[in-house]
Amino acid sequence: MSVLSVLKERGFVDAVTHTEELEDYLNNNRATCYIGFDPTAASLHVGSLVCIMALAHMQRNGHRPIALVGGGTGLIGDPSGKTELRKIITQEDIDENKAGIRKQLARFLDFSNDKALMLDNAKWLTPLEYIPFLRDIGRYFSVNRMVKAESYKARMESDDGLTFIEFNYMLLQAYDFMELAKTKDCFLQMGGSDQWGNIVAGIDLVRRTLGKQAFGITFPLITTASGIKMGKTHKGAVWLDPERFSPYEYYQFWVNCEDADVQRFLALFTFLSMDEIETVKSLEGVDLNKAKTILAYEATKIAHGEEEALKSLKASVSVFGRIEVPDTLLPGATIPRGVHSPASDESVPSSLYNRDEVVGKALVIDLLTETLLCKSKSDARRLVKQGGAYINGERIMEFDQIVSNVDVSGDEILLRAGKKKYHKIIFK
Repeated sequence: MSVLSVLKERGFVDAVTHTEELEDYLNNNRATCYIGFDPTAASLHVGSLVCIMALAHMQRNGHRPIALVGGGTGLIGDPSGKTELRKIITQEDIDENKAGIRKQLARFLDFSNDKALMLDNAKWLTPLEYIPFLRDIGRYFSVNRMVKAESYKARMESDDGLTFIEFNYMLLQAYDFMELAKTKDCFLQMGGSDQWGNIVAGIDLVRRTLGKQAFGITFPLITTASGIKMGKTHKGAVWLDPERFSPYEYYQFWVNCEDADVQRFLALFTFLSMDEIETVKSLEGVDLNKAKTILAYEATKIAHGEEEALKSLKASVSVFGRIEVPDTLLPGATIPRGVHSPASDESVPSSLYNRDEVVGKALVIDLLTETLLCKSKSDARRLVKQGGAYINGERIMEFDQIVSNVDVSGDEILLRAGKKKYHKIIFK
């Protein structure tokens, strides 16, 4: 099966240019492909996972992926998918963010011996001179066609409008494609569906300047079954950086996915075979929860390593109780099989406290804030009011509730915010 067929079967493909020619190109060449990553943060998040996993599938099928960090375009900001002007960041910020992104991508891609590349478009964009760029590149772009692009139309219709600096973004991304085609024999660009206009512009520029055929693949916007976009939200992001979002929390994100998403997420975010994944569609109830456990384990193993996946599995069992993983369910997964029973585990986020400083003295809402289960005291009070704050499984009913001996189990206190966020207080 060709890599394009693999991507289509697993749900990655939204649109393709030159389908038959691309299929032939991928079947008869060790192709080089690229996806651009925005260096506005030192960590990627689950909203980037479709792109990352697509590059991983390309590599696993014998092709060479390029992760292009937009050190040059990041100084401007891509208007695609945005209704407001992006914050312009400094070169120092970009350099720091690049290091974090590389570390995360190395979990998914093999960069040894140039099997995959990570490049920065600042290398060729920042030395560009404006007048030569307009003369040599700008002449190939029609303003009439550009303003019809969805990425530009959305910004032009917003209150902030579209700035001239952002208007240049399409030209720069197209220049990236031309540069990679010329220097790295890269003739396939992939990206989210909001990148369609930019990708097509790059294909056209490669044809006009180099006289060669280039190709594009776009991916659908991934939402949950309830329509929530994966990735950054106003409530926070599911980061790939373990310092921002612990492996245990990452595991919990996947194990708590909606029932209707399990089969689709297994196809997109694990490397398990589609024949095995197909069997999940008939599962429900407890059996479907077992499949969620495998999804969480496999996704966590890919992003954080097998050791962290195993620790997260044990931690989850210690909090939520036993889980059975039968040998016959998704047998290609590497999760340990059998019954996993609760045991003491340190993988649930924890903090050390002096007992005499907490028991009989500390307000529970203060602990919720100090352990970052809540962002502020007002956030903690709101959680209590909504009935979502717990201490050792008991709902916290009062804002001024003080920790008592009754709340201590052994030398520990387990705090919970909502259904998914836990933190363990361990007494020294």
